[in-house]
Amino acid sequence: MSEHYFDQLESHIVELLERCQTLEQENQQLRTERSRLLEVNALTRHRVEAMIQRLKSLEHKQ
Repeated sequence: MSEHYFDQLESHIVELLERCQTLEQENQQLRTERSRLLEVNALTRHRVEAMIQRLKSLEHKQ
């Protein structure tokens, strides 16, 4: 095999490693965003449930 072949192979390996690193960073960012969105979702759900309970209590008072 020629030197050119190994140079190309090395280049492809470096490219794959860079892509892998980029994907790992993006994955971490997505996990962080998912965690934040889950917190927002839980807070919103809690607020909506509290509003529903207040509406039900107002309904029973009438």
